[in-house]
Formats: sequence, C-alpha cells, structure tokens
Amino acid sequence: MSASVAIVGAGAIGVWIGDAFDRAGWPVSMLARGATLDILRASGMRVTHGAVSRTSRPRAGSAAELGVHDYVFLAVKAHLLPQLAPDLSSLIGPSTVVISGTNGIPWWFFHDFGGPLSNRCLRSVDPDGSQERTFPRERTLGSVVHASVRVVAPADVQVVAADRIILGEPRGTLSARVESVVSVLRAGGINTHASDGIRRDVWTKLWGNMTMNPLSALTRCGTGKMLANAEVRELCIHMMQEMQRCAERLHLEIDMSAEERIAVTQRLGDFKTSMLADMEAGRTLELQPQLGAVVEIARWLNIPVPFLRAALGLTTLAARM
Repeated sequence: MSASVAIVGAGAIGVWIGDAFDRAGWPVSMLARGATLDILRASGMRVTHGAVSRTSRPRAGSAAELGVHDYVFLAVKAHLLPQLAPDLSSLIGPSTVVISGTNGIPWWFFHDFGGPLSNRCLRSVDPDGSQERTFPRERTLGSVVHASVRVVAPADVQVVAADRIILGEPRGTLSARVESVVSVLRAGGINTHASDGIRRDVWTKLWGNMTMNPLSALTRCGTGKMLANAEVRELCIHMMQEMQRCAERLHLEIDMSAEERIAVTQRLGDFKTSMLADMEAGRTLELQPQLGAVVEIARWLNIPVPFLRAALGLTTLAARM
C-alpha cells in the first residue's frame, strides 16, 4: 500500500531518496525554492547512477502548497532546521511520521534516553526549541545515510557511491512503520536496513564526521592529504578519544579504536568533505550539530575535551573569515 512522502530539501541526498520512493510507487513531493523549484516544476529531477539516468516528476513547492503527507523525510543540513522547522508544520498531520536524515546529533537523540542526559535539549542542535515543538515526539524515526551523492545542477544529481541507509525507532523497537519504509526504499533501489540501535548508528557516523569535517575545512585539504600529516592525524585521534569518553558515560561505546576508524576513512581515498565544500562555497557550516553538539554533551557530563573545544573554536573563527 503506497503512502505519500514529502522530501524536505531538494539537494543531493533529498533528490536521491525522493527518486527511490518514486521508483517504488509512492507519491513524492519535494520542498524546494528558487531555481531548484523552477526546474522541478518545469522538467522534474534526474538521478544518475553509473551509466543509467532516471527522470521523475514529483510535486514541488512550499510546505503550505504541498500540505499534509503520511511521511516527511528531512534531508536538509541540520543547522538549517531550527529556522525552517516552524514552516514545516503544514506538512504534518495527526498521523504523519517524520524521518530525520541529517548529520550530527538530532533533536530527538535524548528523548527517553535515560541516564544523565535524559530528555536533554541541546542548544547547539535546537537553540530555540523549534524542532521539539514542531515534530511529533511519538512519530519520529531516525536514519543514517552512508552515501556519496553530488549535485551536477539543480535537481540533477549523481550517485558517486551508495552503501546503505539505516532506519530505526529512537526507542529501539522494530516497528511496522520502520519495516514499511525499509521495504519501499529497497524496492526503489537503495540498500536499506532496520536498526534496533539507531542512536548508536548516529553516534558512530558522527565519530568520524565531527573530526574529518571541521579539520578538512580548517586545513582546506581532502581527507587523504590531511590524514597523511602525522600531526593532524594525531589530533584526529585525540578528538575521537575524547568523544569515546563521552560514549562510555552514555553507554554508546564503539567497538573500534580511533586508529581503526581513521584507517577506514583512508581506504576511501582523498575525498572532499561536505564541510570543506561549504567552506569553499562561502556557505554556513554544519558545525554546531556535529562538533558543537559533542562539546555541549561533554560539558553536561563534566568531561574535559580540550582538543574538541580547540577545534570547534578554530573552525568557528575560520568560517567567519
């Protein structure tokens, strides 16, 4: 049985996911504006994977124009959500399920979490509580996207490498709604898995992002060149070890050493991180929901993180130059 889905964010990941839902037969709407909105309305969107390209024609417009949907998939940068969230209420009805697909710590991360940060709202993530007020607490799913997709032109994207999407309930249950979305995305051509530990999945991805992203923006280097520098590599390890100490307090330990995680990144070659691309383009960095959130968590836990704090301060200043 098909359901309607609204994709918030018609960038690389949003278009890729929207195309998958369309392939599987779900009615898709794309929230967009400006040139991207004009192109979506005039000629639709295109996804190229290898030698195969596919064009689809979703509805496109503002949240008010698109109206209530069964599912809303958030595929925008996390630092844009606090300002955007109130406008998204037009998409959300009494049974709408919201799926967060952003990098970093999401607003729902500590909902009913237990422990010292249970129900804590992080200012680095949701400074004015707009996400907490807008998105339904009992109808929110988490997701983690492991893929490299680039924008060729507005509403035209190329899949460079697609590993998987992980979906899960914050409480860890394997629900029918999770299984439904997993099944549909698989039918649409994306390797998708259900998780009974989505918080740990979010934390594990962030363990790499909160080091590689800001340090690549600071150094203006791809990951290969950056990690070939012994001093920068040592800094990465110190930052990751500080985050591990937070994980131990939160019972989110990662079964891998910092050195092993860095080796994984090195095997991917010398690639440009999204934060470096944003820095070069003069766009606002997705810094607070990633590195800022870990520093804030450490502060609440009374764990000293001098390397994380130094990297946050330096990257914050560099982004203003």
